[in-house]
Amino acid sequence: MLTPGVEEVTMNVEHEVKLLVEEIQRLGSKNADGKTSVKFGVMFNDDKCANIFEALVGTLRAAKRKKLIHFDGELLLQGVHDNVDIVLLVQE
Repeated sequence: MLTPGVEEVTMNVEHEVKLLVEEIQRLGSKNADGKTSVKFGVMFNDDKCANIFEALVGTLRAAKRKKLIHFDGELLLQGVHDNVDIVLLVQE
């Protein structure tokens, strides 16, 4: 079995981050600042998101590193962080 190359992994992360932005737009609503936001618990418990993202938390962290989204803290855990807002910083 071949291991994926760096370019292939980068493309997968880029693709997943793009899908994440789309899902935040689908599930979220505009906050007081006019930015789209969604609660982590809503995303985590959504069937479509569960089917799309093998590692939702990893995809969220990648999008945060790219400054596409914002959430408080470094890591989100189911249950503990269900009410944490994930805010979309870019509008596509």
